[in-house]
Amino acid sequence: MKYGKWMLTLAALMAVSTSVWAADDTASEEMLRVNNTWMLVSAALVFIMHLGFATLESGLTRAKNTVNILFKNVSIVSIGLLTYAICGFGLMYPGGDGGHFLAFAGWGLDLAQGAPGNALGYCGGNYTYWTDFIFQGMFAATAATIVSGAVAERVKLSTFLLFSVIYVAIIYPIVGSWGWGGGWLAAREVGFHDFAGSTFVHSVGGWAALAGVIVLGPRLGKYFKGKSKPIPGHSMPLAAIGVFLLWFGWFGFNGGSVLSADPTLVSLVFVTTSLAAAAGIATSMATSWIVQQKPDLSMVLNGCLAGLVGITAPADVVTPFAAIIIGAIAGVIVVLAVLFIDSKLKIDDPVGATSVHLVCGVWGTIAVGLFSAQKTLGTGDQDLGLFYGGGAGQLITQLIGVGAVALTCFVSAFVIFKVLDAIMGLRVEEAEELRGLDIGEHGMESYAGFQIFTTQ
Repeated sequence: MKYGKWMLTLAALMAVSTSVWAADDTASEEMLRVNNTWMLVSAALVFIMHLGFATLESGLTRAKNTVNILFKNVSIVSIGLLTYAICGFGLMYPGGDGGHFLAFAGWGLDLAQGAPGNALGYCGGNYTYWTDFIFQGMFAATAATIVSGAVAERVKLSTFLLFSVIYVAIIYPIVGSWGWGGGWLAAREVGFHDFAGSTFVHSVGGWAALAGVIVLGPRLGKYFKGKSKPIPGHSMPLAAIGVFLLWFGWFGFNGGSVLSADPTLVSLVFVTTSLAAAAGIATSMATSWIVQQKPDLSMVLNGCLAGLVGITAPADVVTPFAAIIIGAIAGVIVVLAVLFIDSKLKIDDPVGATSVHLVCGVWGTIAVGLFSAQKTLGTGDQDLGLFYGGGAGQLITQLIGVGAVALTCFVSAFVIFKVLDAIMGLRVEEAEELRGLDIGEHGMESYAGFQIFTTQ
């Protein structure tokens, strides 16, 4: 009986949603409630993704570093929300006429007073000021979480946390403002498109991860006589749970980025997101099986994430058919990237974060120019066919955005890491790395009585 009542309520909300859009482009008070509720649910789904990152990263690393991994992931949520409240919100959404390269609208969230204006007058009446902050704030910590996995098992906790504060408070919102805050990349004459963050979240984190692993160097014992030595994670069940949690949270990550409960566009985004993830799994499985002679679960898990990262930029402007192609290509790319970065470049990334978030983030951003519809999708009835190309102009625009973000984020992160390394030290002592960061940094074990003192 209760289930029936919930279904009737949901049906009524969707009926209100559809009728309001059909009647008037301006959201009414009823539409505000529907949109705002969906945005808050999406914020909660994005929050769940941090649990996914925590379990994925801890599963793909060794047991002796699990407490350290979990500690960083918990701390990053705190850092992300607080820095976004103090300064990030104002840097990322400065307002004004748009087209800015660097603008400032005050120190983040209005912490001392109530929300400015009334809800119906904010963002077209789709959601409230507070909802805007909490949804965007949940994105803010994700960039630092990506870095956490790449530098795992040898980075100093205090130095990493300070890096996260600086990077999330300043670099992430400034770069994000170029597109999402009405900056120069979003200007009409440029027209860069990144729907939910293949570039502004995943590549921003990915470039910082690449800078971090270069400055840090590989884990002890990772490379011997020029050859890469596998260092398996301690719990594939944890890693698999993490990927499923991330996929679940991605419905809020991408679905909430519609910034309304528009039934047509939200449902399309759900479909493109899921199909890309599924295609990423299928092609990463096939690629791993062919290249490595065995189907590698860690590759398949990263293939799922590769599809999700790849579809994040174009999810709202491509057909389901195009989403399958984008995800399928991402699944192949991520396997080849992991092997190339590890074996050829000798860059040690324990969880494959640079391959998933950086390489596939770049691919997803470029895919907008290759597969996007001619017109921005909305509630219209346009016939999309199988897929359209965004055209040479759109492709060039996407490449400009990729280049600008790459240069800014990699250089900024590299400089921050080098300065912190000179002042505080970036890497733990050799003895501590061998013993494990759980004991060295925290004085506790992840699995009580199970700590193994080893030189491996």
